[in-house]
Amino acid sequence: MLDGLQQELSEMIVETCRVAGPLTQEVTPDTPLIGPDSPYGLDSLDAVEVVVAVQRKYQIRIEAQETSREVLRSLRTLAEFIRSQQK
Repeated sequence: MLDGLQQELSEMIVETCRVAGPLTQEVTPDTPLIGPDSPYGLDSLDAVEVVVAVQRKYQIRIEAQETSREVLRSLRTLAEFIRSQQK
């Protein structure tokens, strides 16, 4: 079950990346965000859009490619990163 921030992020991803129709599977905190196992169907260009949207909305920076890859692994990792940057 998604917490409030994870749900908000899921909705933002659907809107930002214009994900079509209902998601093909139930989204959990550990569901992959990007790649073939992702119910969102996101690719690397979508990942850039997500990073920009998160940075704008939450006023944080997601820097290096390695960091962004780890941060965008799942809703859990993205939410944890946002929380850690807002402290």
